Amino acid sequence: MTQEGDPLDAIIRARVRGLRLARGWSLDALAARCQLSASTLSRIETGHRRISIDQLVPIARALGTSLDQLVEPAGSDDVVIRPRRDLGRDAVTWMLTRGDEPHGLAVAKMRLLRTQPRREQRVHPGYEWFTVLSGTVRLQLGERVILVEAGQAAQFSTMSPHAITAHGGPADVIVIFDRDGRRAHLDAIDLGAPAEPDGRVDGEVEGEVDGGQER
Repeated sequence: MTQEGDPLDAIIRARVRGLRLARGWSLDALAARCQLSASTLSRIETGHRRISIDQLVPIARALGTSLDQLVEPAGSDDVVIRPRRDLGRDAVTWMLTRGDEPHGLAVAKMRLLRTQPRREQRVHPGYEWFTVLSGTVRLQLGERVILVEAGQAAQFSTMSPHAITAHGGPADVIVIFDRDGRRAHLDAIDLGAPAEPDGRVDGEVEGEVDGGQER
């Protein structure tokens, strides 16, 4: 018979099994890594054995996680994110992730309004990716100019000089920044500041290109 327990107990069992399967490991493979028997692990996963801390510690270590993460209660926060529209100097931004994401990645929808090429290109640590939802994006990578059209995606190291603007009219993109990219392109932008008279501004999105046209 299975052990009766609180909901957290079931969550822990599901996490152990889920992490094991995600790594493509059999019960025997995990057992060899945490020095427990495969039958013990099977009973833990199915609820036929009570879970003890002295068992969870080696299991968590073998699965590449921590005991804290394994026993953390399921979050009760609203899973739906309601993006706020931030009108910037050359783009409208809707953040699609919360600001405290543990993995450090930030996802945003951006409507690029600036159509003039930038004279200056940025360089900073990190890696970025974007896909174009509508319109055409001009991606400047040093001396290269690449046009990325709707349905295409781009990815690149931000240690390369780079800049992104719309081409021929506004363009909508989904962009993923790592922590460094977010700091450079989102946190540093004064989203309430007006555009300069000649349209020059500092904010942008940024890209190796999947199907882009080089110009």
